[in-house]
Amino acid sequence: MSDAQFAGMKLLGLTGGIGMGKSACAQLLRARGVPMVDTDDLARTVVEPGQRALAEIRAAFGAQMIDKEGQLNRGELARSVFSDPAARKRLESILHPRIRELWLAQAKQWQTQGLPLGVVVIPLLFETGAEAELDATVCVACSETTQRQRLSARGWSAEQIGQRIRAQWPIEQKLAKSDYVIWTEAGLDVHADQLDRILRAIKARGAAGQSQRVGAISVKKMGSKR
Repeated sequence: MSDAQFAGMKLLGLTGGIGMGKSACAQLLRARGVPMVDTDDLARTVVEPGQRALAEIRAAFGAQMIDKEGQLNRGELARSVFSDPAARKRLESILHPRIRELWLAQAKQWQTQGLPLGVVVIPLLFETGAEAELDATVCVACSETTQRQRLSARGWSAEQIGQRIRAQWPIEQKLAKSDYVIWTEAGLDVHADQLDRILRAIKARGAAGQSQRVGAISVKKMGSKR
């Protein structure tokens, strides 16, 4: 992605630890009419029956990863890769390049439509080096206690929670690299207020913005990182 291709449009990356509020933030963005693509949705698209990635997963991890209907056996795959870092890396090498290709294509489409802002939700944003393709990043975060409570409410065991948390960077590392931070301990109204202030800051500052503090949100320089 070049500056010439995306001049005039800002591409924002949304990330955060698992269970920390990315989905809620995505819903708030949709409600505000902000164009958005979620890489979790793209990850499901690239493993649909007939897709090359599904065949590669079968070859790499075994026929048991495909169910009787020809669909990916997500539970079996999760049990395999989250207990084995090497297996997880192998899966990521199959999925991540394809997923990136899709969201970059979506971003180019937004640019051709003349849209001023687009958002890509990327759970493993920094882990995959995706920030190089983005103008700025937003990290949603909460305390580890709250994170574990939210994941437990999904019915996950302590072992499953630990595996998924270890599969991502520590939240402190994500926060340190992000341009904007939303703290999600409080209710959705507080979350929404933080998001609105970030969107206003982006609109007001644009690419020439200066570092500033907006309440509890750390707002760093809004400039192109490409």
